[in-house]
Amino acid sequence: MASPAELVQIDLAPRRPGKKPEWLKARAPMGDRYHELKKLARGLELHTVCESAQCPNIGECWNQGTATFMLLGNVCTRRCGFCAVPKGRPEAIDFDEPQRVAEAVHALRLKYAVITSVNRDDDNLGAARVFAETIRAVRRLTPDCHVEVLIPDLQGREDALRIVLDARPEILNHNTESVPRLYRAVRSGARYQRTLDLLANVKRFAPGMVSKTGVMVGLGEEIEELLAVFRDLAERKVDILTIGQYLRPSKHHAPMMRYYSPDEFRMLKDEALKLGFRHVESGPLVRSSYHAHEQAVSTGLR
Repeated sequence: MASPAELVQIDLAPRRPGKKPEWLKARAPMGDRYHELKKLARGLELHTVCESAQCPNIGECWNQGTATFMLLGNVCTRRCGFCAVPKGRPEAIDFDEPQRVAEAVHALRLKYAVITSVNRDDDNLGAARVFAETIRAVRRLTPDCHVEVLIPDLQGREDALRIVLDARPEILNHNTESVPRLYRAVRSGARYQRTLDLLANVKRFAPGMVSKTGVMVGLGEEIEELLAVFRDLAERKVDILTIGQYLRPSKHHAPMMRYYSPDEFRMLKDEALKLGFRHVESGPLVRSSYHAHEQAVSTGLR
């Protein structure tokens, strides 16, 4: 029998990150432009994912006149472990919402609009129609505005995806979020293969469309798992990839296992670019719509 000195103690408790590093500290939102956009959104009864998802870049983006509008209410039908958007039974779809979003885009004189939504598994076709009508309404009021949509997986319905693509957004974004092993804990109701199929179908149904996706890090994934996901996405001809640090919204959400350093984000970017992505945005505070206009320009959109 081994002596106590020869025994190795194994700590089975999950790792927890230490104090938040300096590179993850964003400035508090303030400024005239920030307050103007907030007032406008309230007046038109619109939601922004910037607020609902507690984005750390809200001050920077709003002061630059960029916001991500969130369609289909502020209540999601899924309970993803990472997301701060409220969950529950949503209200009926508001088919007047596209016009209000278009009015906000016009009032803000935006050249680039990002539009996303909660999941509406109760009516995926209705959700797709609202996306399509929002794109068309923005174009009617602000013809020179480029539109990027960040859509849910629509439960894999190809007819719903075609409705959105037929409205011809400049960029079709759908987030992968995490590695397959963590999907059950991180993306309740989602399927990794369904996400890959949707991104492949963007190119199949609309070959000239710019496609985009994003992943979070710090949820317990391994580097090799991330690189395998990057390879899967590159095989689907995804054009733009965003990589950002997961930050736990509250103690009721999925725990964060560690912080990635800026050097690690640079390494992930380099590895992704080797696979053929046209643009990779990688950094601690990167979110799907962070520097979205610059990402679009890098792919040839003006």
